[in-house]
Amino acid sequence: MVNAAELRRVAAFSDLPDDQIDWFLGHAEEVFLQAGENFVNQGDPADWLFVLLEGVFQWRGEFGGDTVVLPAQAGEVNGVYPFSRMKKFTVAGRALTAGRLLRFPASLLPDLVQRMPELTTRLVAMMSDRIREGTRIEQQRDRLVSLGKLAAGLAHELNNPSAAATRATSQLEEMLAKIRDASFALGRLSPRESEQSQIETVETALTENKAGPLDPLSLSDLEDRLHTVLSDHGQDSMWQLPAALARCNMQPEALESLLSKLDSATARAAVARIAASAESAILLNVIKNSTSRIFELVQTIKEYTYLDQGPVQDVDIARSLETTLTMLSHELSNGVSVRREYQPVPLLVDSPGSELNQVWTNLIQNAIDAMAGKGELRVRTFREHDYVVVEIGDNGPGIAPEVRAHIFEPFFTTKGVGEGTGLGLDTAQRIVRKHKGDIHVNSTPGDTRFQVWLPLAESVT
Repeated sequence: MVNAAELRRVAAFSDLPDDQIDWFLGHAEEVFLQAGENFVNQGDPADWLFVLLEGVFQWRGEFGGDTVVLPAQAGEVNGVYPFSRMKKFTVAGRALTAGRLLRFPASLLPDLVQRMPELTTRLVAMMSDRIREGTRIEQQRDRLVSLGKLAAGLAHELNNPSAAATRATSQLEEMLAKIRDASFALGRLSPRESEQSQIETVETALTENKAGPLDPLSLSDLEDRLHTVLSDHGQDSMWQLPAALARCNMQPEALESLLSKLDSATARAAVARIAASAESAILLNVIKNSTSRIFELVQTIKEYTYLDQGPVQDVDIARSLETTLTMLSHELSNGVSVRREYQPVPLLVDSPGSELNQVWTNLIQNAIDAMAGKGELRVRTFREHDYVVVEIGDNGPGIAPEVRAHIFEPFFTTKGVGEGTGLGLDTAQRIVRKHKGDIHVNSTPGDTRFQVWLPLAESVT
């Protein structure tokens, strides 16, 4: 039987009057637990306030596909607090060792508020701490989920140019070997100066050719015509070169002119070197473009996170939006078109830039999800008095009125288990309000628009 002295060893009850302690004990029930025994299950009605008296305990639950484990021990007060709106336990409570606790019926919490005001104040403070900690955990998880999506998209975006550069580098090694062999062959044949000059002229023209690649049909036609020229000059053994020369956009007239001035052996070596040199130039251009793309993506990451920049600065809103769109380009590339309407004059906001990028990411990601990855994303900026307005819209099915009333509430989500935490819009709203701005939504089927209002930087106003 729990007595007043034992209950006072719990900090929340330590200095309460005897009559209050006696009233509480008169309505609480002592529960003995074995190691591994649950004293409440996830999903049970939220009917109890628990005072942990002896033993080691654990709270455990599933949130968004992840398991959350929170330790608890003797001396803590858990469960349903006064003024709590919790209807069901979101976690299960388990004794890790043999232990004891008191459970106080939630139905008597209104009486507790009247009879034990000091304890009520303490329990409300505990509830606030628990909400803050729970929100922090979920927000951290939400950021990690967003980061995971961005990382997956960036990995895909980085893989394409890096794979292209790797392939081009491997092929370039082969081309350099062919250039070396063809150059040795030409050296042994000792072409006249005029012949050497003609070879170099054609080679330079092809390697410096800036024309883009031909379409498949034109490429096939050019290859056939080049093959005909080589055959007419008795070079049937060079059957593999027409394709290479066609990729380099060599014209039949130029090949005809070259072959007419060279003997058969010199022509074979010259054409082989010209083809290898021109293809090497193409491969070098692939490597250059691929590494430039990688550099651009790395710069985008730095801009998105505002690495190497001050904590607060004048953020160009249009540039901030473009950086976020680049970070999400992988998800946009599968069926979402983007329509931009940016005010020509830069609109600046004083902000830690990475925070605004988080707002854009949440809103754009929600729009993509609403359209199921297919539709039109509209991004617009304009000035309204001393505010910049960012409008992000989509042509998805819209938000039902009964849902719209709750979309900014923490943990509210219409997504399936494991697909969302319900903190994206709550986080966006908190960031916007921190910037002394506001966020609104208007939605009808086929036209949903989120507007973010932010005060312009003093340098603009």
